[in-house]
Amino acid sequence: MERPRDLVLLGKVTKPHGIRGELKVYPYSGEPEYFLQYTKVLLAEDEHAEPVSFTVEGARVQKNCVLVRLAGCTDRNGSEALVNWLVYVNSEDLPEPGEHEFYLRDLENKQMVTTDGRVVGVIANIINSKGQDLARVIDGKQEYMIPLVPEFLISIDKDSVRVSLPSGLLDINL
Repeated sequence: MERPRDLVLLGKVTKPHGIRGELKVYPYSGEPEYFLQYTKVLLAEDEHAEPVSFTVEGARVQKNCVLVRLAGCTDRNGSEALVNWLVYVNSEDLPEPGEHEFYLRDLENKQMVTTDGRVVGVIANIINSKGQDLARVIDGKQEYMIPLVPEFLISIDKDSVRVSLPSGLLDINL
């Protein structure tokens, strides 16, 4: 089963915390406090498994992680069974992005165009890496990996992403 488009991956359960069923979750956003706003999450054993819905009874930040207490998970055995599970949220539960903000997932399937009018291709997906996020852009048989850094992004509209790329960037992808 492929992950439905309406689910957004928030993070991963890394280990149990304590004896009362709390989970330690590593948030992929790098901003653990964002996790505190959710009252419902879905957990799945892997990206192909059917997600299971849980009510969040409590959450608090601990360093770069979140300690989460889920309804029905009341002891260490229950929390140990969820280690390495992926944590999702429904996209409709995401907060609205602020002015000049966007979700990376919303760039997928948009056409990437340079400021001089060159169509680079269609953004197939976003690859999250430690250094920077990358747009995987496909144009026919050609594939480009474009860093999604503020200096390159000029504008985003309904159908396209306009970029100003350094000279030679597209050539090194050939």
